[in-house]
Amino acid sequence: MKDFFNPYSHGFVRLGVATPLVRVGDPQYNLEATFKLLQGAARERVLLTVFPELGLSAYSCEDLFHQQALIDAAEAALAELLRRTRNLRAAALVGLPVAREGRLFNCAALIAQGQLLGVVPKTYLPNYREFYEGRQFTPGDAIAMREIALAGQTAPFGTDLIFRHAENRDFVLHVEICEDLWVPAPPSSYGTLAGATVVANLSASNIVVGKEGYRHQLVGNQSARCIAAYLYSAAGQGESTTDLAWDGHAIIYENGTLLAESKRFAAEPQLAFADVDLGRLQADRVRQNTFGATALRHRSEIERFRSVAFSLPMPGGRLPLARRVEKFPYVPSDAANRDLRCEEVYRIQVQGLTTRMRHTGTKKLIIGVSGGLDSTQALIVCARAMDELKLPRRSILAFTLPGFATSSRTKNQAWQLMRAVGATAEEIDIRPSCLQMLKDIGHPFAKGKKVYDIAFENVQAGERTSHLFRLANQHGGFVVGTGDLSELALGWSTYGVGDHMSHYNVNASVPKTLIQYLIAWAAESKEFSPDVQRALRRVLETDISPELVPGKQKTESSVGPYELQDFHLYYTLRFGYAPAKVAFLCWSAWHDKYKLASIRKWLGVFLRRFFQMSQYKRSAIPNAPKVGSGGSLSPRGDWRAPSDGNADVWLKALEDVPAK
Repeated sequence: MKDFFNPYSHGFVRLGVATPLVRVGDPQYNLEATFKLLQGAARERVLLTVFPELGLSAYSCEDLFHQQALIDAAEAALAELLRRTRNLRAAALVGLPVAREGRLFNCAALIAQGQLLGVVPKTYLPNYREFYEGRQFTPGDAIAMREIALAGQTAPFGTDLIFRHAENRDFVLHVEICEDLWVPAPPSSYGTLAGATVVANLSASNIVVGKEGYRHQLVGNQSARCIAAYLYSAAGQGESTTDLAWDGHAIIYENGTLLAESKRFAAEPQLAFADVDLGRLQADRVRQNTFGATALRHRSEIERFRSVAFSLPMPGGRLPLARRVEKFPYVPSDAANRDLRCEEVYRIQVQGLTTRMRHTGTKKLIIGVSGGLDSTQALIVCARAMDELKLPRRSILAFTLPGFATSSRTKNQAWQLMRAVGATAEEIDIRPSCLQMLKDIGHPFAKGKKVYDIAFENVQAGERTSHLFRLANQHGGFVVGTGDLSELALGWSTYGVGDHMSHYNVNASVPKTLIQYLIAWAAESKEFSPDVQRALRRVLETDISPELVPGKQKTESSVGPYELQDFHLYYTLRFGYAPAKVAFLCWSAWHDKYKLASIRKWLGVFLRRFFQMSQYKRSAIPNAPKVGSGGSLSPRGDWRAPSDGNADVWLKALEDVPAK
């Protein structure tokens, strides 16, 4: 294992987009501006920086491109840039005009440590509205030349090049230029099917009203469709404003997610960079088998690509991660988006429940209400489902079932909530039936001894579920489950006749950290009356506890903080990351609250419980609606695993995480 605290050790690669201030028709000036930005990128340990289209000459030269002096000066600038970068640990893509065999090409040159690695000409030349590239240039695929002598070196030439990084096999680069992206079938669609994980676009792209938003849509969607990173750098200050304006817009997307963006209309040069997660891209491609199927169906288009290997040492040493890692991956950090997410999840839960009720003809719902988070969320979903079906809420038969350790606070909260939503509320004391069960099996507690073992705990969970199922039989309804995704991941449920089972579970793919926000959203929305809102707020103020053992019993002291375990679950389930990478990401997000040793400890607990101790429970869970792309643990959906697996491989890999 390389340095744990270096993103390059975990499959990340730092990539940049740059917008220099240029002078039209002055390659020497533009060389200086480009080199200065490239030096800055190298200091930030950026491996590859993408510059704008025709950046060494400037894009807006128009018929000056027919002047041999400008063509020669651009090539000389490239030669000088190659000379200056010999000792620079950074690669760059720069644009320049190149004339060969009586034709002029709009090209991107890939350079690294003084080497010209390849030259890619532009395929699609816009010749409409304000664009007249067809007047000066020739499409890149209009020539059979496969090599080019340029700037004193010989390198591969063509639109069919894929660049493969020797030090990181997942870093595979495809290059296209501006309009190539704006056509119905961009070259990058085939380049990524041929193996490219990163697409670079050297662009000019003048600015008009609304274009900035469209660029985001175009780049973001292409990165998502291709399951790739997309680097886009547009021309900025210094380009001719005869009839156009330029905003210097540079952006980096990763599979539809914006990672970095330059400041538009800046009066100074711009460099934006981010650590792209190549492991995420490969993981998504592996899971989305239609990606490979598409490559098979376009085999003739992708077989034409040539691979060009290049070597460039990756930066070593400790390096802060240059991307935001959300502490709560299931919960948007932006308040507006978070509210939208909560509403969407809530609607999905309600829709799943109402559909099941229509299908079965069920008019009554039976639910156990503890006064905690999970049953609270399930109850308000039941309430809205009744509203949707135009059934009275009193047809929700809600029961609070206090046991040996139920607190007065949670019982009062349960009553307050059941009454507020308008359910038919009752209380059944399960202690007598639990005591009878303990007596029947000869448990020491039935003889007056304070033995609070697993049998003591599970008798209570089992009795609650047994009561609810018999109540469902008696009243002709079905039991709504309340257990959440986090509990399923950790096996924190009583199997079979315990809280593991129900007729339909609305919370099964909702993690604990999201449920807290769902309830908070409902408490502030207009979905429910002020009485319900007050009850919801009280629930949010209560510690998470199973309340099975007398005294203060906190769930998180046993299974770990849910905020950490939900983080571990997301990156393990969604992407299949190795434990070291999960720990690195968790430390990057949570180091202000948790030490690495604590993260390592609780990740170990998660790995053991998830991979070895709990799958048999997940193999037999009730139906439930999937709510998010973060995954579910249904054996009929996202996660199908052997019940008799073991965690040895993952626990061994956890040793790659330092103790501190």
